[in-house]
Amino acid sequence: MIPAIAYIRSEKIEEVVSLLAQNQGESCVIAGGTDLIPGFHQGSSRFQNIKKLIDINQIEELKIIEKDDQKIIIGAGLTFSELEKSSIILDHFPLLAKAASTVGSVQIRNRATIGGNFCNNAPCADSVPPLLVYDAQIRVRSEKHEREIPLQQLLSKPYQTQLKPDELVTQIVLPLRFEDYRSDFYKLGRRRGVAISRITLALLMKIENLTIQDIRIASGAVTPIGVRFPVLEDFARGKQINDDLFKALAQKLGRAILEKTGLRWSTAYKLPVVQQMFYQLLNNVTVTLAECR
Repeated sequence: MIPAIAYIRSEKIEEVVSLLAQNQGESCVIAGGTDLIPGFHQGSSRFQNIKKLIDINQIEELKIIEKDDQKIIIGAGLTFSELEKSSIILDHFPLLAKAASTVGSVQIRNRATIGGNFCNNAPCADSVPPLLVYDAQIRVRSEKHEREIPLQQLLSKPYQTQLKPDELVTQIVLPLRFEDYRSDFYKLGRRRGVAISRITLALLMKIENLTIQDIRIASGAVTPIGVRFPVLEDFARGKQINDDLFKALAQKLGRAILEKTGLRWSTAYKLPVVQQMFYQLLNNVTVTLAECR
């Protein structure tokens, strides 16, 4: 049962950050509520000190998608349904659109927001791997300051971020420099629909003359939080694409994940699946590059 709790519906960011400053550690922002409300029902220790909910769902400034010559800005309150249907996102960041389409059910996607997804920082947060490979920067605001931080730095450990109690995530900034890249996203759940991720992988590649010019790899769910693999990316850059390279990369990804997670009860089945699916993603992305053949 959800305990009795104060509720405030805000229509301006200024009001939200002021309330957060006044009630540090005892106030919590709610947008879609698809993580927060179940957390209250389950008696999660993360919410046991919360005495006030601040509803930001009506703040239009948090629901924008804006594009200029260098970047796209996404409001943190944008829902996954809005993301997956956005022509701007589909054209410039297809990995994010594909990941958005896999989140929960239609009803959940209609409520859940992209900001809430990575602020909750569950290992299964589907938006995190695509945002990581796209070099997402997160804009954060408090009553006294505004800052921009790379998403990877914002995420600290499962269900925790570097956000301070008086800070609000307002926007996600994605640079427009991936026009010549090809990509694919993989999600494994226990069922086809309304599934919590057990493994997610995001792959972004730029290939010229059968050579990998750039590659970006990120995982979720199979690692404690979403992460990039810079050592593996550096190894792959400059190499010619072929089946032997893809097999070697799949093996190296498995070892890199094992280094991050250690040996766990699920390793015996998850690691081979990750390696096979990464190998398949590499092939999928290469097949779409007919001009490289």
